[in-house]
Amino acid sequence: MEFKTDIQIAQESVMTNISEIAEKAGIDDRYIEQYGKYKAKIDYNLLKEKENEPDGKLILVTAISPTPAGEGKTTTTVGLADALHKMGKNVFAALREPSLGPVFGVKGGAAGGGYAQVVPMEDINLHFTGDMHAIGIANNLIAACLDNHIQQGNQLGVDVKKITWKRVIDMNDRQLRNVVDGLGGRMQGVPREDGFEITVASEIMAILCLSKDIKDLKEKIAKIIVAYTYDDKPVTVSDLKIQGAVAAVLKDALKPNLVQTLEHTPAFIHGGPFANIAHGCNSIMATRMALKLADYVVTEAGFAADLGAEKFVDIKCRKAGLHPSAAVVVATVRALKYHGGVAKADLNNENLEALEKGLPNLLQHVENVTKNYGLPCVVAINRFPTDTEAELQMVREKCKEMGVNVALSEVWGKGGEGGLELAEEVLRLVERKNDFHFVYEDSLSIEEKIKTIATKIYRADGVVFEANAKKQLATIEGLGFSELPVCMAKTQFSFSDNPALIGAPRGFNITIKDVKVCAGAGFIVAKTGDIMTMPGLPKVPSAEKIDIDENGVISGLF
Repeated sequence: MEFKTDIQIAQESVMTNISEIAEKAGIDDRYIEQYGKYKAKIDYNLLKEKENEPDGKLILVTAISPTPAGEGKTTTTVGLADALHKMGKNVFAALREPSLGPVFGVKGGAAGGGYAQVVPMEDINLHFTGDMHAIGIANNLIAACLDNHIQQGNQLGVDVKKITWKRVIDMNDRQLRNVVDGLGGRMQGVPREDGFEITVASEIMAILCLSKDIKDLKEKIAKIIVAYTYDDKPVTVSDLKIQGAVAAVLKDALKPNLVQTLEHTPAFIHGGPFANIAHGCNSIMATRMALKLADYVVTEAGFAADLGAEKFVDIKCRKAGLHPSAAVVVATVRALKYHGGVAKADLNNENLEALEKGLPNLLQHVENVTKNYGLPCVVAINRFPTDTEAELQMVREKCKEMGVNVALSEVWGKGGEGGLELAEEVLRLVERKNDFHFVYEDSLSIEEKIKTIATKIYRADGVVFEANAKKQLATIEGLGFSELPVCMAKTQFSFSDNPALIGAPRGFNITIKDVKVCAGAGFIVAKTGDIMTMPGLPKVPSAEKIDIDENGVISGLF
């Protein structure tokens, strides 16, 4: 049997005009700004009109620690929304926008998969509505104005060795990680060591996703720290007097993007901060808008429950005043066997011993969700044809011991129909009272917040702060930023800061190498391990498979 690729399935689908999707979702025509027939931006003034209306139930989809076997978190998110839609529920999906870098790198696309996708798939994965470009331009406008200020006399006394703001590009380009710029003589700029980050790692992206309205966006931009003076005083965007210009560039990017699933369920796809570098959630604007329009909103947080879900709870929910009703933890039997030590080539073979060894990874994520975040939870097993009944039964039994049910998800092959079992369990869970809470309190010191995340969520023995990080902590606390939440920059492949320690490791410390304040976004970034803010391309990038024919039809997106 020949399987169709994701892009073939997407291209064979018949989409509904986006104005019809908007009308059925209860969006008045005056708030719709169409980008062609099948995508639109929704004016943020819709939120003002609906601010007194009750919110729907918010359902978070997270996952086990990712493996090369794949887990299918976005696919499950889309499929669950479609299943609820199929059951006659008023539902919205709220997802992140893909970054072009990974699309051309390893991923080859990030709009769901199989028969659980958002469309138009090619547009979403490529330029979409131009949000990424606007974020890049806004970021680089700040960089250009900062360097121009230094060139034109440096009235603020910026120390060029203490510039913290980097330029960005939405591409995996390791060549740009470390550069020397400003060469060519006195009129060409001030020579200095510099570097690029990927656009989704920009603080501008985090700010866009955490802003409640255009006024809030401008206020957050003004607070961004871009450098320090010779006497260690912070230099902000406000000091450069360009917060209005930067916000103007982002005027349209702030508006949520409306699209649809293959089954015509409405979906907002807006904002895309990485979860191992930034906070890994879609925008507050899109989530709040969806909650005002629907009875059920299915959203995802990047990577596993130790990264995206923790930041969803401690950063996004804290700042937006959100109270989720339930969580879904996505896993596959294949991925659990990988955590149990099975090579990728052997994952299709039944192996109960390896599965039992890998299960602690899932169980630790479940325990974090139920105890450390206080949310009722269901485990969604993204089913593969090679999964045996004995393997599935083992997962069910181990989860039942923790008071959590398992639902099989077959949305990849069957769309919403394959998610009905999962949807039934989610509907049961959202009606339960929950004990949703943050992992730490605002009043703790930055060091204590980092230690709390490391010991409670990762199960580390403790935290080691390198000398550089200790110095940065002292500076940040001296500037009065102690009450900000922490955004951990950590490998997604392990609970530890070592990607090779898979499963549920014990007996390790988390080493903090670098601490940075994102005063605009309103969080502290603590970097561990070898986290790169500019990824590189693999030996055979997905770009080699992507093509376009004489009719403009794109192929090769997964």
